[in-house]
Amino acid sequence: MYKLFVLTKNTFIDTLRQPVYAIIIISALLLLIISPSLAMYTMSDDNKLLRELGLSTLFLASLFIAIFSASGAMAEEIEKKTIVTILSKPVKRPIFVLSKFLGVSLAVALAHYICSIALLMSIRHGVLESTADQRDWPVIATAGVIIIVSLLLSAFFNYSYDWKFSSTAIILTGIFATFGILFLSFIDINWQFNPQHNGINAFDIYGSLLLLLAAIVIVSIAMVFSVWFNTAVTLSACIGVFLLGLVSDYTFGRFADSHLWAKVGRFIVPNLQVFWISDAIYEGSDIPAKYIIISASYALCYILAMVSLSIALFQRRQVG
Repeated sequence: MYKLFVLTKNTFIDTLRQPVYAIIIISALLLLIISPSLAMYTMSDDNKLLRELGLSTLFLASLFIAIFSASGAMAEEIEKKTIVTILSKPVKRPIFVLSKFLGVSLAVALAHYICSIALLMSIRHGVLESTADQRDWPVIATAGVIIIVSLLLSAFFNYSYDWKFSSTAIILTGIFATFGILFLSFIDINWQFNPQHNGINAFDIYGSLLLLLAAIVIVSIAMVFSVWFNTAVTLSACIGVFLLGLVSDYTFGRFADSHLWAKVGRFIVPNLQVFWISDAIYEGSDIPAKYIIISASYALCYILAMVSLSIALFQRRQVG
């Protein structure tokens, strides 16, 4: 367990230090910040469009972080031959594969968590549909404090202790964002203590949890490809699976009753549409707890299958 913990921690830190990790998070946060302005031109249902834009941004950001981070987790270790040193400690191969999966999954979960809090703030602020609508200054002030304090402390730790600026800023943003959303859960738009009208909807939290499950499913798939292929091939394969997963019902589902290839494809390719709640947004329906449990069970079974397959393939992989 100690070896698993150490390798997981190292993978988590290495993922946080990747430039693409910070770039995707910053891009997602910027899109979430400006999304209330982008959603105000629909003539109606602006806040529904805001919710869908926010969840789409969260979905794509988490999935691309999962794809880029997991693609190089195993492949780079094998290409650079650093894996030989690790396995000679000795570290059992299943422990190594599992630590890589857990480390990348934790990094994906952290990025998803930060962007989810930004999504909740954006949805709470809402779209200013008319001049009579009031800006949510508690949200704006809280977001400003989180960003400024995180950047200042990251610069201080980088200068004083030589901590890497990007990874430190991401971790501090996650910490201060937690305090920020807790503050907003008790304070309403008029700076009054009013937890019953805090503007935070359980629907958005459930939607975020489903998207996190989809991202971790992609991580597990990337682990399978990265055992035998390099980063470029793994990246291309994961993007292909991601695109197929988005249209699984159309590509495989409608032919599954009459064609064997469709049955096999529907079984192998993950159905990412399960984790997307666009229909519920426009229909105004709630997400029942039963649906969350069923979706989580589906994701768990798929993840266990992919991680087990990764371990089985890596047992026969020549790394010396």
